[in-house]
Amino acid sequence: MIDVVIRATGLFTPSQSITNEELVASFNAYVARYNAEHTAQIAAGEIPALTESSAEFIEKASGIKQRFVLDKAGVLDPARMYPRFTARPDDALSMEAEIGVAAAQDALARAGRDVADIDAVICAASNMQRPYPAIAVEIQHALGIQGFAFDMNVACSSATFGIEQAANAVRSGSARSVLVVNPEICSAHLEWRDRDCHFIFGDVATAILVERADMGDGGWTIRGTKLATSFSNNIRNNAGFLNRCEDTDPNARDKLFRQEGRKVFKEVCPMAAEHISTHLEAHGHTPQAVRRFWLHQANLSMNQLIARRLLDRDASFDEAPVVLDQYANTASAGSIIAFHLHQDDLAQGDLGVICSFGAGYSIGSVIVQRR
Repeated sequence: MIDVVIRATGLFTPSQSITNEELVASFNAYVARYNAEHTAQIAAGEIPALTESSAEFIEKASGIKQRFVLDKAGVLDPARMYPRFTARPDDALSMEAEIGVAAAQDALARAGRDVADIDAVICAASNMQRPYPAIAVEIQHALGIQGFAFDMNVACSSATFGIEQAANAVRSGSARSVLVVNPEICSAHLEWRDRDCHFIFGDVATAILVERADMGDGGWTIRGTKLATSFSNNIRNNAGFLNRCEDTDPNARDKLFRQEGRKVFKEVCPMAAEHISTHLEAHGHTPQAVRRFWLHQANLSMNQLIARRLLDRDASFDEAPVVLDQYANTASAGSIIAFHLHQDDLAQGDLGVICSFGAGYSIGSVIVQRR
């Protein structure tokens, strides 16, 4: 059996960020305008008045303090409240490919790899900028990589699902080295005018270089991967190419991210904890033997509960690092950001688990060991 490793990871972080205070000021200005414009309907009980938000509410509900975005001005414009992007011609690099390339280049540099060493690219993200040509093929072309590339989408679990596909390609011999790229422009599918979710997402891109262990030293041996899905409508986005054929409003609320947050919390936390514990048991390990858990960065309370179920006690930041306070929820990239930023201090032989979970429901876990 060929040993497979995560040789390196890469990260692209936008230069612009939005604090909770900035977001709340914009949102509350929108609320004041909306309520003023609909005074008569609100008074008649035809529609409810909107409620203002607060920075304290956001942090208590999620643990988020800020988020990075590709366009701050559009999001904070109370008359708009979504990013403003300029359309690019077909011969220009797309936005998703652009940030994916940046993250991939970072991973290649950290691994000391040239594009000639790479045989495949998988673009694994919660949303794709277009149906085709695949974003992965565009990234492959921009980097000058030979071989093959394809897109895949398993919502917030896309990165861990992509790691398994990359590891399988290496083990089967169809590739020596695979780049898994996770460009997440989450600000574009978030309803910034919805108090219950307007603070959740941020933009980022990550990359993971998965390859044969005998190609070099260092990195993390992949000891096992486990994937699971179970259908649920509690996290949903209905935007798609069939919308115009259905004669539905392309700006309707269901064409953006929406969720039943309490149901998601109640159902996903035990699923994720059980998934991780049974995965570890299958490989002869207990959660207590794991040096670090790099969990999906969706909500602080979710991560705390999952870690508590695994360890039978509260986990420390060292055991389960958190990055969502600065990055917010970055969909598939969240657990990879945590892994990227919080791995250098671990010693040879240390065990770790990368786990992501989200819409589907979908859960993916990767057991790794420091080489």
